[in-house]
Amino acid sequence: MAEKNQTPFSFQIQTWERYHNNFSGMVVAPTGFGKTFSVFLAVVIDYFNNQNSYKKGLKLIWVSPLRSLAKDLAKAMNTAVDEIGLDWTVEVRNGDTPTKDRRRQERAMPDVILTTPETLHLLFSQKKNSRWFKNVNCIAVDEWHELLGSKRGVITEIAIARIRNLSPKTRIWGISATIGNLEEAKNVLIPYDVKTTMIRAKEKKKIDIISLLPDEVEELSWAGHLGKTMSSKIIPIIYENTTTLIFTNTRNQSELWYQILIEEEPDLIGQIAIHHGSIDKVQRNFIEEAISNGLLKAVVCTSSLDLGVDFKPVDCVIQIGSAKGIARFMQRAGRSGHSPFERSKIYAVPTHSLQLIEVAAVKEAVKQNEIESRIPYVLTYDVLVQFLVTLAVGEGFKADETFELVKEIHAFHYLTKEEFDWCIHFITQGGNTLKAYEEFHKVVLDEDGFYRVKSRRIAMMHRMNIGVIVSEVMLFVKFFSGGYIGMVEEYFISKLKKGDAFILGGRVLEMKQIKDMIVLVKRSQKKKAITPSWMGGSLPLTSYLTHFLRLKLSDALTPNNREKELKFLHPLLKRQEANSHIPKHDEFLVELIETKEGFHLFAYPFEGRLVHEIMASLIAYRISKIVKRTFTIAQNDYGFELLSDQEIPLNEENIAEIFSKENLIQDVTASINASEMASRKFRDIAVVAGLVIQTQPGNRKSNKSLQSSSGLIFRVLNDHEPNNLLLKQAYNEVFDYELEKVRLQSAFKRISESKIILKRAQNFTPLSFPLKVDSLRGTMSNEDLNKRIERIQKQALKA
Repeated sequence: MAEKNQTPFSFQIQTWERYHNNFSGMVVAPTGFGKTFSVFLAVVIDYFNNQNSYKKGLKLIWVSPLRSLAKDLAKAMNTAVDEIGLDWTVEVRNGDTPTKDRRRQERAMPDVILTTPETLHLLFSQKKNSRWFKNVNCIAVDEWHELLGSKRGVITEIAIARIRNLSPKTRIWGISATIGNLEEAKNVLIPYDVKTTMIRAKEKKKIDIISLLPDEVEELSWAGHLGKTMSSKIIPIIYENTTTLIFTNTRNQSELWYQILIEEEPDLIGQIAIHHGSIDKVQRNFIEEAISNGLLKAVVCTSSLDLGVDFKPVDCVIQIGSAKGIARFMQRAGRSGHSPFERSKIYAVPTHSLQLIEVAAVKEAVKQNEIESRIPYVLTYDVLVQFLVTLAVGEGFKADETFELVKEIHAFHYLTKEEFDWCIHFITQGGNTLKAYEEFHKVVLDEDGFYRVKSRRIAMMHRMNIGVIVSEVMLFVKFFSGGYIGMVEEYFISKLKKGDAFILGGRVLEMKQIKDMIVLVKRSQKKKAITPSWMGGSLPLTSYLTHFLRLKLSDALTPNNREKELKFLHPLLKRQEANSHIPKHDEFLVELIETKEGFHLFAYPFEGRLVHEIMASLIAYRISKIVKRTFTIAQNDYGFELLSDQEIPLNEENIAEIFSKENLIQDVTASINASEMASRKFRDIAVVAGLVIQTQPGNRKSNKSLQSSSGLIFRVLNDHEPNNLLLKQAYNEVFDYELEKVRLQSAFKRISESKIILKRAQNFTPLSFPLKVDSLRGTMSNEDLNKRIERIQKQALKA
């Protein structure tokens, strides 16, 4: 460092000292300030000071949520090791690692291995695997905030417990960006009786958040209406900077914007690329190298480039539409100006006018240093069942010892011996209901008291399905002439006919045929092509962002408001106030509007799409208890619409009761098909627990087939074993994660404490219009939709 005129930051020195004093802990620092080297060099320094306590083989396990992140870090660590003159080997092991390299690693493990949580569990399933972990000195978990709050976080917790059981001296270190519940995050990662510390960098990353304003404000705007009109403003930004990352929230959106920008500026062809998870791995690697080498002016991407990858040439970020969360916005902003003391620069490009209020809300949250929490999963029995079979495939396990190991983990802190015994019974007998089927008798109790898998077929199938990411069935897309392009989901391609054109990786392709899970295509000259939609598309607004959004909207018409976003939106906001009302932070607005279509109820909780979906069903159910009504439902991040062909019996006398927090969960259960939702959730749980097999040699089950198999088991368990823990977990996950029970309850509590404003408007208002457009999207083609929007707009503006 001295040779390069570099001085360590105080948080790095503090980490090295604490590590030397045998602490485990967590490092929290801004992007680009060297969090990686705070922990990596701590281990290196400790090795120089205590070489006798370090044995041959694995010394440091570095767990990363992304494969691309591991590759990037390995390069940086190898450079450091070479410059220091240390004879350590640093290697990556994940699903992309060639088989010959994996076999070599198994014969002699490197000193440092960078891996994913799933790959670690795959190592546990190997015979004689404990020898690799007996001398591990440290396990570091990178981007812990990304793993926390998911089942991948739980399998990380289990992996740490298992390694710590084999090597009690192992220190545990987490590396995280700022989240709202840092102390809880540390305690989930390190729940053991060891010395722990939290190290926070004093340095702050400076971020410039710049709104790109449209030429004029549409008083009645809707999602996506700005689209192409903003492309002319983006092109100059691309040319002004070295390399710009253009973030979209969905793969579908990234494909659309890649086409929009090339149409706007054909000279960018060859200087702009597209990057998302469905593009072929070779192509993604090529793009990442090109960014690193400064060969690209711009890359349109999704969260595939969100995390920790250090691209020095990137000096600008553009966010298309809403980032939907404060943490996500900050994470993306941090991709630019990656070095210490460089300013990060992010442009916010609205796809409809109201998103400018979200930009103002994000700015306020950043100013107040507020950021979302990540809530950890608990009692995930499917993950526990998978882990027990993994151990049984590997070296086998003893029940009592494993129960004690698992009980230490945060996720299973409340696990009872009875529940653990149920899991053992499940993997050995299939539980009470499935015991007649031999395929569920996976594990046997040996004479020496160890539980083991004896069947080679069961062991092979289990290894092929380790992990907790249950994805849609993907089909490879390949040119007839050879060469992979990427992947599309089965449900999308099943709708296409031979000769139909679609866009993938920025290319227009014509489908020729599907053969053995491969879509064979050729290049197409067609001007009109479909953009694939991927199921992971609908991110909801986070509760923290909606809180600031309500505050900003409340202050929107305050005299002398200096925020440029709100000043720009003044005509739209004035129209909302004149035709209806702008809800203050302690008010809740409901609008009733009658049109030729029927009777509309619009409500604006500002709680995000998922919560509004449930709220809409609940309010429709409660109104139908007063008078039988049939409703059409639509929702967006700001509110929901109920449309009926008959008058809606809502008035000042009964509105408080209809939006009451009383009997909330009972009414939600009655208003939705909880059993159907739980059945779909059970599909994922059944895959993780090994009840249904997703991947087999040379074959991968379709989603339809998985749903059919797991649905049958779900119905059998519902009828004959209602206390089955996996069934119980399915219903719990529906309420806790699908229905966001806690957030739903707090939304209704807030409404009950607010002043409810009921307005009867003459026509659609700036808040209701985007909801109306969303309700039309699924019913007509783009051309018809645009004409219909124009007609409704004209009618509403006359009012």
